[in-house]
Amino acid sequence: MRAVNLIPSEQRRAKPSGNGSGAAYIVVGVLAVFLVMAVASVLTSNKVNENETKAAEAKQEADALEAQAAQLGSFTSFAAIKEQRLASVVTAAQTRFDWERLMREVSLIMPEGSWLRTTSASVLGEQSPTGETATQTAGAALTPTATFVGCTKKQSEVATLMVRMGQLHRATDVKLNQSAQETTDGEASIDSCGSLYQFDVTVSFESVAPANEAPRGSVRVPASLGGGS
Repeated sequence: MRAVNLIPSEQRRAKPSGNGSGAAYIVVGVLAVFLVMAVASVLTSNKVNENETKAAEAKQEADALEAQAAQLGSFTSFAAIKEQRLASVVTAAQTRFDWERLMREVSLIMPEGSWLRTTSASVLGEQSPTGETATQTAGAALTPTATFVGCTKKQSEVATLMVRMGQLHRATDVKLNQSAQETTDGEASIDSCGSLYQFDVTVSFESVAPANEAPRGSVRVPASLGGGS
């Protein structure tokens, strides 16, 4: 006898036939792709945000370093100005010369009856005939010089005056440029020596003042300068 299923067909259990499994796999695959894309999008977004954060931090650090460099730049400029001013002061100190003392000493050693007509001096060296100072060798120390033009009664007094000038403070050399009688007659004056002898002497001095200065303030002619006229 054949069995008969009395359960209505709509209430019977569905038996898997295997026809819908392929569609399910497709759906699962599509969902997996979407999941991977979502994860990739999140990772990419996080990476972009991280890079933006690092860029912002780098910019802030760069701005801070730039501000610090600007502050240090002002200090650098100040240091450069300080060095320049210091060099100027040192140069001024090295080229300083006590011309007042020189003229006072010259007034004490002049032979009796002699006088100066013109005097020229420079801390840069001897002047050329055109009035310009001689060019100094690079790195060479400046040599102060003074040129005296005046009148005296005798030729021998010129030699005496040169010896005394060689003993002046800081003097290193005395050079006779000229010593001659202008005319055999005529009256001596400020503009002309007349029948007297006109001398032209240049004195060179040490470029730097000695460590031990000679005493100042004496009204008597020192023995080292010849003891006067």
